[in-house]
Amino acid sequence: MSKAGQIFKRLTPYNIKKGIRYLKHYGVRGFYARLLERFEEREVEYQEWYEKNKPSEEELARQRKKKWKEPVTISVLVPAYRTPEAFLRQMIESVLNQTYPYLELCIADGSGKNISVEKVVKEYQANDQRVRYQRLEKNEGIAGNTNAAIRMATGDYLALFDHDDLLSPNALFEVASTIEKDKADVVYTDEDKVTSDLKEHFQPHFKPDFNPDLLCSNNYICHLFVVKRSLALKLGGQDPAYDGAQDYDFIFRCTEEAEKIVHIAKILYHWRVHQASTADNPTSKMYAFDAGKRAIEAHLQRIGAKAEVSHTKDLGFYRVKYQVQGNPKVSIVIPNKDEKETLKKCLESIWQKTTYSNYEIILVENNSTTREIRDYYQELDGKNGVRVVYWDKEFNYSAINNFGISYAKGEYILCLNNDITVISPEWMEELLANCQRPEVGIVGARLYYPDNTIQHAGIVLGMGGCAGSLFVGLARSRGGYLHKAALQQDLSAVTAACFMVKKEAFEKVGGFEEKLAVAFNDVDFCLKVRHAGYLVVYDPYAELYHHESKTRGYENTEAKKRRFQEEIEYMRCHWMPDILRDPYYNENLSLKASDYSLRS
Repeated sequence: MSKAGQIFKRLTPYNIKKGIRYLKHYGVRGFYARLLERFEEREVEYQEWYEKNKPSEEELARQRKKKWKEPVTISVLVPAYRTPEAFLRQMIESVLNQTYPYLELCIADGSGKNISVEKVVKEYQANDQRVRYQRLEKNEGIAGNTNAAIRMATGDYLALFDHDDLLSPNALFEVASTIEKDKADVVYTDEDKVTSDLKEHFQPHFKPDFNPDLLCSNNYICHLFVVKRSLALKLGGQDPAYDGAQDYDFIFRCTEEAEKIVHIAKILYHWRVHQASTADNPTSKMYAFDAGKRAIEAHLQRIGAKAEVSHTKDLGFYRVKYQVQGNPKVSIVIPNKDEKETLKKCLESIWQKTTYSNYEIILVENNSTTREIRDYYQELDGKNGVRVVYWDKEFNYSAINNFGISYAKGEYILCLNNDITVISPEWMEELLANCQRPEVGIVGARLYYPDNTIQHAGIVLGMGGCAGSLFVGLARSRGGYLHKAALQQDLSAVTAACFMVKKEAFEKVGGFEEKLAVAFNDVDFCLKVRHAGYLVVYDPYAELYHHESKTRGYENTEAKKRRFQEEIEYMRCHWMPDILRDPYYNENLSLKASDYSLRS
């Protein structure tokens, strides 16, 4: 269906009202950007993908026949409150029809004098002893009602479930299989949204494996969330102080304590969209977003991180701004050959716009031929914290950077291309505050082409056969799939065109691999740092221009093509498991397109 056809199909009175609400909140430009993203034509449409990929009746039958050696019981927790009968019945049946039989459905009903929920539940309870029900004396809020369901539960694991949503029939089978295989304390799955009449599935959320920085940007884990009951009891269940974002706070506390967190890359939860749900009306429950902000703040306080949390324009998404500790020196390392004007623009943008002051600049000269650049070096050397060092061997990006970094006096190294210019004055503080965190090794920036489209918003392994940048060519004003281009998160790699690394992490992994003279040296370096136990963070609030041409030819001679293939082969020999499955990118997504399109 065409984009116009999709929009026309959705022109119901309710959606027109919803559109007006969004227009008021986001403004004309913001509303238009989100409208384009919602109806963007995809190579693979989700409804078509969903029908093709949901388990067949034969597969469901096979699952029902499985003999479990040591099955765990999963208690599905439902805080009910005056749930519409049709929604309630569909919710209950989606649990009782699971292909995994070792479950109980624990419904804590806060409907008060309204007995409609009780009537329906007792009807099911009469036919299935796995249904447990308690009518609460009063509505204790979502957290209080969930805690009542926790007290009813006898299972080994607890699954959080909203009273008007649906589970895929294989959901608990997949969860139980994962627990059996990985002995996980916490399990979460992918999810989508479904219309009230259940006719259309849309807005799938294909999630990464556990990603602590993304979790601080929004509750990406959300549904389905399953936790070991002993852990939930140890934590005291849910906290009513965070009602509206009680799951968010609970997820933070569970993941802080869990030894093993496993993500299942399958759509197993269907979030029903109707007029009262926050899924469809982000301004309907502002208190929930404020509670989410407080949940992040409490998490940061527990882990000892100093940061400020604020709402973004997209409600339910947050910015965590870490604070620089002390005044450590940053060593900026810039390789250069000729290109006086390019280098001059780079340096002047640093001097004129950068608000952080304790830095030095190490220029690594590599076989320049022009008199003007050598005169410029003489003009620069020893002034404004600049030092020029000379690499007179053939071009090798890794070796040149290793050489330059050997002169660095700073605790933090900032690798920078000579064709970068600064946009955000606090770019260095952004990178530094993140890089100072004990768990972080590398921090990368958001880079734009001169036409204000994205050049780099992180790197995905496997893209194009080895690795590739995300959201290339997306307009700067756009956030991309679930705002991923605009959210701080952990990734497998970021570009060394602009990234900061702890000097101790650099030394720990032995610097850049000099066998990778041109391509993938930054990806290889990031992977070494990540496998050494550090996080690699993408920080979209450090914004710079990268004046690289969109159409620049990389490998235009036989020798260069041969070298490029050798460097790909090096990566495949050393990092094949990571290339085959990037933990920060969902396996259902395309490795051909950079915009989180579905894999065909």
